[in-house]
Amino acid sequence: MKIVKLAGAAIVILVLAAAILFTIGIPSGMMTSAIQARVERATGYRIEIDGTTRIALWPTFHITLNDLTLDRRAGTDSAERIEIAQAHVEIPLAGLIAGKPVITDLKLEKPVAYLPLLRERTAKPAPTSVSRSDTADIRIDRVIVNDGALVFTNSHDKVEDRIDAINATATVGADLHLAMNATARSGAHALKLDLRATLPGDADARRNVPVELTFEAPSLMTGILTAKADLRIAGTLVRINGVSGTMGGKPFTGWASVDFTSKPLVKLDLDMQDLIIGKPTKTAAQASAPWSDTPFDLGGLNYVDAEVRISAARLAYGDLRIAPLALGATLDRGILATKVENLGIYEGLANGALTLDASGVTPRLSLQGDLTGIRALPLLSGLADFDRLEGKLQAKFEVQSSGNNARAMMSNLEGTAFLDFRDGKIRGINVAQMIRSLTASTLNGWQSDEVQATDLSQLSASYRITQGKAETGDIVLAGPLVRMRGAGTVDLGGKALDLRVEPKLVMSLEGQGGTADPVGLGIPVMIQGPWAAPRIYPDMAGILDNPDAAYARLRELGQGLFGTDPGNKSGKSLGETLGGMLQQGLGGSQQQSGSAPDKQDSPGGNDGASAINGILKQLFGR
Repeated sequence: MKIVKLAGAAIVILVLAAAILFTIGIPSGMMTSAIQARVERATGYRIEIDGTTRIALWPTFHITLNDLTLDRRAGTDSAERIEIAQAHVEIPLAGLIAGKPVITDLKLEKPVAYLPLLRERTAKPAPTSVSRSDTADIRIDRVIVNDGALVFTNSHDKVEDRIDAINATATVGADLHLAMNATARSGAHALKLDLRATLPGDADARRNVPVELTFEAPSLMTGILTAKADLRIAGTLVRINGVSGTMGGKPFTGWASVDFTSKPLVKLDLDMQDLIIGKPTKTAAQASAPWSDTPFDLGGLNYVDAEVRISAARLAYGDLRIAPLALGATLDRGILATKVENLGIYEGLANGALTLDASGVTPRLSLQGDLTGIRALPLLSGLADFDRLEGKLQAKFEVQSSGNNARAMMSNLEGTAFLDFRDGKIRGINVAQMIRSLTASTLNGWQSDEVQATDLSQLSASYRITQGKAETGDIVLAGPLVRMRGAGTVDLGGKALDLRVEPKLVMSLEGQGGTADPVGLGIPVMIQGPWAAPRIYPDMAGILDNPDAAYARLRELGQGLFGTDPGNKSGKSLGETLGGMLQQGLGGSQQQSGSAPDKQDSPGGNDGASAINGILKQLFGR
């Protein structure tokens, strides 16, 4: 009987123990080392479990690990590390007992993956030995990531870029069809990715994996990116063949490959219909504002090498339009080099080369180009916020600069340029009317009436650029009714003009082919201030040096411009009328004192000269 009682007591104890284990779990510190060894054999990552490890049998068999760290190649520049606040694994007991475990759910709470950013490509590391027996029979049906992050770091450069708020669910069905949905945030940019793929039945089968994806980043790109491709992974090399898809509803095709041996090497070849890159169109206020002081974010060019070829029927980048586009570029050790030939831009062609060196502390730019037949207005408006010139542009330039922001880059420009505008106009100002207006007042900015314009047959100048200031001594403007020569400086960094020009009018509609001599104000005109709204006024030193000659030229100008006014019953020309008006403006004191009118007409008299000086000073605000 004792034996029966002891046996019964033992069964009761075992049942109670099993009930307790099913409900409260098993403290399993003893199993930590076994888990560590199994994970390292299966993945090549060394695992440290700093928190508690628990195994529970109810309601399903599951393991909970807290405060995990996985790392590979620790102590090297290419060290990778993953920190996980909590990992929760659920496994049906039947599969575990049969020796074919199936992980129905793997939940990762707040995982953070630290990925190194390398400046140099290194030799291929020795392959990590992974045991076939540790991975072949393990299947995972669903992986859930809550509030994860990717951190790209380079401690030497003190660089850290993050993708945060990663929430993802990946499910593998019985037919090995993978479905993944993920959202994340990069800085202020929201990201969304949906991916579908069919996994190979044999983990070692080297065959293409069909992949479909949809990617959205509303603040970075216009429209949705959809793509299909065949993915093939061979060690650290990923080949993406047969790429086809749409970007913003526009189709593209191509191929790509990425070598993750150390520093990523990307090779990309895309042929697109339209490439639209989101960049806000400039407003009038932005166009007149100084160049931005916001630092360039070019450091990422140091951490990937690339060979890229992109062709597109049309490229749209804010106000800039290019059609067609054929671009080849290389990126090696932080130096981006590209060359274009017969690039279609605003109904003309562009040839040239650009080199951007971001490997140092301060980015450096080198640009040379040859432009032919390009519409000047949209080009200058999009690139330099200058919207006053229309016409076909021919240009040659070779410039270099350096700077950490747009203002510094423009202020440090060095080089040479030659610009030639044909068959266009200067918007916002009528030079003929300007000459007439300048006899009465200073112009503050371009004329507000945008209908005003000066037609030009040619406007050309050559520039030598030093520290962002383009100096010229050969400005030439020729139009149907206008001639102008000048010199001065264009401050590219400050968006300002400091020009001294001598405008003249042609007294014949035959234009520049006519025989009539141009008639000018006889006084140089200054154009100074911000190029969005400069001050335009006569060179006062010139007019006051010889006021009698200037007055005579004003009379000649008035008569030459207007001739006899048919509505003037006196039969006097407007030039004579202008002279009379100037004389009347000398003041009523002479009339009151009984001075004879003919003495007022004598520019050579002392009183007349003094009066002329006075009226001219009044006219020109001096």
